[in-house]
Amino acid sequence: MKILVTTAAILLLSLPMLALGGQVDINTADAETISAELNGIGLSKAKAIVEYRKKHGPFRSPEDLSLVKGIGERTVEKNLADIKVSTPKK
Repeated sequence: MKILVTTAAILLLSLPMLALGGQVDINTADAETISAELNGIGLSKAKAIVEYRKKHGPFRSPEDLSLVKGIGERTVEKNLADIKVSTPKK
Protein backbone atom coordinates (compact mmCIF):
# COMPACT_ATOMS: atom_id res chain seq x y z
CA MET A 1 0.00 0.00 0.00
CA LYS A 2 2.85 2.34 0.85
CA ILE A 3 4.41 1.77 -2.58
CA LEU A 4 1.10 2.58 -4.28
CA VAL A 5 0.74 5.85 -2.37
CA THR A 6 4.34 6.82 -3.11
CA THR A 7 3.95 6.04 -6.81
CA ALA A 8 0.72 8.03 -6.99
CA ALA A 9 2.37 11.00 -5.26
CA ILE A 10 5.30 10.95 -7.68
CA LEU A 11 2.97 10.84 -10.68
CA LEU A 12 0.88 13.74 -9.38
CA LEU A 13 3.96 15.83 -8.70
CA SER A 14 5.28 15.11 -12.21
CA LEU A 15 2.17 16.32 -14.07
CA PRO A 16 3.05 20.05 -14.04
CA MET A 17 6.45 19.31 -15.56
CA LEU A 18 4.86 17.30 -18.35
CA ALA A 19 2.41 20.08 -19.15
CA LEU A 20 5.14 22.71 -19.50
CA GLY A 21 7.46 20.77 -21.74
CA GLY A 22 5.66 20.85 -25.09
CA GLN A 23 6.42 22.51 -28.36
CA VAL A 24 4.72 25.79 -29.15
CA ASP A 25 3.66 26.74 -32.66
CA ILE A 26 4.81 30.34 -33.08
CA ASN A 27 2.41 30.80 -36.01
CA THR A 28 -0.74 29.96 -34.08
CA ALA A 29 -0.06 30.34 -30.34
CA ASP A 30 -1.26 33.33 -28.36
CA ALA A 31 1.13 35.50 -26.34
CA GLU A 32 0.31 33.79 -23.04
CA THR A 33 1.17 30.36 -24.43
CA ILE A 34 4.38 31.56 -26.04
CA SER A 35 5.57 33.22 -22.83
CA ALA A 36 4.70 30.13 -20.76
CA GLU A 37 6.48 27.68 -23.06
CA LEU A 38 9.64 29.48 -24.18
CA ASN A 39 12.56 30.32 -21.90
CA GLY A 40 13.62 33.94 -21.83
CA ILE A 41 10.40 35.14 -23.46
CA GLY A 42 8.14 37.07 -21.13
CA LEU A 43 4.66 38.29 -21.91
CA SER A 44 5.93 41.54 -23.40
CA LYS A 45 8.20 39.79 -25.92
CA ALA A 46 5.51 37.20 -26.63
CA LYS A 47 3.10 40.01 -27.51
CA ALA A 48 5.76 41.43 -29.82
CA ILE A 49 5.98 38.03 -31.54
CA VAL A 50 2.22 37.96 -32.11
CA GLU A 51 2.22 41.55 -33.41
CA TYR A 52 5.14 40.83 -35.75
CA ARG A 53 3.29 37.77 -37.06
CA LYS A 54 0.14 39.83 -37.69
CA LYS A 55 2.09 42.55 -39.50
CA HIS A 56 4.54 40.44 -41.53
CA GLY A 57 2.78 37.11 -41.91
CA PRO A 58 3.70 33.68 -40.57
CA PHE A 59 7.19 32.67 -39.54
CA ARG A 60 8.92 30.30 -41.95
CA SER A 61 11.49 28.93 -39.50
CA PRO A 62 12.27 29.11 -35.78
CA GLU A 63 15.25 31.34 -36.59
CA ASP A 64 12.85 34.00 -37.93
CA LEU A 65 12.01 34.83 -34.32
CA SER A 66 15.27 36.78 -34.19
CA LEU A 67 13.64 39.26 -36.59
CA VAL A 68 11.38 40.36 -33.73
CA LYS A 69 12.83 43.32 -31.85
CA GLY A 70 14.20 42.22 -28.48
CA ILE A 71 14.66 38.57 -29.37
CA GLY A 72 18.20 37.55 -30.10
CA GLU A 73 19.72 34.54 -31.77
CA ARG A 74 20.80 33.13 -28.39
CA THR A 75 17.20 33.08 -27.15
CA VAL A 76 16.14 31.29 -30.32
CA GLU A 77 18.95 28.74 -29.96
CA LYS A 78 17.96 27.98 -26.35
CA ASN A 79 14.39 27.28 -27.44
CA LEU A 80 14.86 25.48 -30.77
CA ALA A 81 13.61 22.15 -29.43
CA ASP A 82 10.45 23.83 -28.13
CA ILE A 83 9.57 25.87 -31.22
CA LYS A 84 7.23 24.51 -33.87
CA VAL A 85 6.47 26.35 -37.10
CA SER A 86 3.29 25.29 -38.89
CA THR A 87 2.90 25.66 -42.61
CA PRO A 88 0.46 28.46 -43.31
CA LYS A 89 -2.83 27.40 -44.88
CA LYS A 90 -3.71 29.13 -48.15
